[in-house]
Amino acid sequence: MAWNHPAAASAPAIIRLTSSAFTDGGPIPLRYAGAGVGENVSPSLAWTGLPPRTVELALVMEDPDAPLPRPFVHLVVTGIPPMLEGIAEGVLSEGAHQFVMGRNMLRQTTYAGPRALPGHGLHHYVFELFALNRKLSFQKPPSLTDLTSAMARAVVARGRFEGTFQRT
Repeated sequence: MAWNHPAAASAPAIIRLTSSAFTDGGPIPLRYAGAGVGENVSPSLAWTGLPPRTVELALVMEDPDAPLPRPFVHLVVTGIPPMLEGIAEGVLSEGAHQFVMGRNMLRQTTYAGPRALPGHGLHHYVFELFALNRKLSFQKPPSLTDLTSAMARAVVARGRFEGTFQRT
């Protein structure tokens, strides 16, 4: 997960990331589940505790329970201005043209909500917010690998928020 990547792992976890859509560690409502399962609407997110030297924010959503060698990347966003205190519901599923939308593992530049395999059990979906001390620049929509490489020596704080989803 990006949280554990060397570019971010040593940054203090002082950002408080929340959502009015569900509680930390709680079930993600069907509205926010992926296309074909739910409405694929991105949940609202809010944060506090950014360090004063924050220049830009990056946001990632991953599913570490996917039956893959690496967590499934549902969302990559950078270019989030630090003066924002959150992102409204639906903004990230609409393309969020005011931010730099990266590529998720479906090769899309948008939010891809939870779509755990039926009968695979409970999956955890982790939203990870990173405060950066410099702006990042990309020639094309970044993958998570592109983002974590670019974040080297730039992460000054981080925060995370988690929801669960299961299909029977």
